[in-house]
Amino acid sequence: MDRTINKKTLVTLKAAFAAFGVYFCMYGFRKPFTVASFEGLSYFGVDYKILIIIAQAVGYFISKFIGIKFISELKPAKRLTYLFSFIAVAELSLLGFAVVPAPYNILFMFLNGIPLGMIWGIVFSYIEGRKTTEIIGLFLCSSFVVSSGFTKSVGKFLMDNFAVSEFWMPFSTGLIFIIPLLLFGLLLERIPKPSEEDVMLKNKRQPLNGKERKELVQQFFVPIVCIIFLYICLTVLRDFRDNFNREIWDGLHFSFDSSVFTLTEIPIAIMVLLILSFMVKVKNNKKAFAYYHYILFAGILTVGFSTYLFQQNALSPFLWMTISGFGMYICYIPFNGIYFDRMIAAFDIKGNVGFLIYIVDSFGYLGSVLILLYKNFGSAQTSWLNFYISLNYIITISVLILSIIAFLAFRKKAKPNSNSSSNSNQYINFDTSKI
Repeated sequence: MDRTINKKTLVTLKAAFAAFGVYFCMYGFRKPFTVASFEGLSYFGVDYKILIIIAQAVGYFISKFIGIKFISELKPAKRLTYLFSFIAVAELSLLGFAVVPAPYNILFMFLNGIPLGMIWGIVFSYIEGRKTTEIIGLFLCSSFVVSSGFTKSVGKFLMDNFAVSEFWMPFSTGLIFIIPLLLFGLLLERIPKPSEEDVMLKNKRQPLNGKERKELVQQFFVPIVCIIFLYICLTVLRDFRDNFNREIWDGLHFSFDSSVFTLTEIPIAIMVLLILSFMVKVKNNKKAFAYYHYILFAGILTVGFSTYLFQQNALSPFLWMTISGFGMYICYIPFNGIYFDRMIAAFDIKGNVGFLIYIVDSFGYLGSVLILLYKNFGSAQTSWLNFYISLNYIITISVLILSIIAFLAFRKKAKPNSNSSSNSNQYINFDTSKI
């Protein structure tokens, strides 16, 4: 018995380590360029940095729509080949960004976003449908909390200490992460398939064809629409904070060096990991799915309340960025897989997490593009800091309303119809005593 437990623990740790490593390294090809200011450059009446962020976001956005079909139909035997191929295309695109002069190199940032948008779905397909998916998924999700800041720190370090230009820095940073990513990818490929116990507890995960995808959306249309708009709001807030972290810190007049991008994110990752890891102890999928909504309510209120306290000078800039970031990430992270993993298990859905992730993700990045265009053309005189503060308030209210509607829609969907089968696996008995 002890040997069996130890074996399962080792598999979980191995999967968590490999998944975390792959996605952590992926950010070395995606985010370092955002630490550069590209000061003084603008084309077509738009700030150059906004243009390249939009270009990558549009590529990412298109990738997510492609991924609705591609990831939901992905065969396990081809995952590693696609993973390495997509990373290679992303790095070659960064080379094109360095070599081709501006503004023509904007095209290469667009090309960089397309393959990178597929990586999350590939990595999550290795870990979904397991008894320990939640804990593995948390390690995976914590990677993009820490990695974004870390890779920006690496990029700024290269510019400050090796005189690497702003245009060559993204490609140079990517080179540092190639070998580690290959090693983590090979390790991920070696993790065992879900066991019989995993399948019994979380349902067998399988590809979905077009008809099955349509039926699933029709079945959960109202809550899925609510989750899409909710996720758009969270993605807008997360991406704006991530892409313009430097400008926000500049607006705070806070003395900082390259380490601040990492130091604020490490406490966030630890706190989110500790809190959400307790969900692993909830074996009942129906209760766990309801609990994620309670976490969502609390998290988004933390964003709004901490911003208010900061404006009242009750929180320092560092504490505000950390606490508001924590509230945002504890809402955002579950929708990157573990929320949908519980949804599939609770409602006895035949399918896979990748399909649901890519539905919400595709619209989420569309929102990010639109908010950047609005900032440039509709609110150009507003500072990055003040714009970010306003976003915190608007998104707090929007997410709170949408999350309540989604919760009630799922609750209504969970009630057995008097004319339907009595099969209890179809329904969720939400624990509403806490709201």
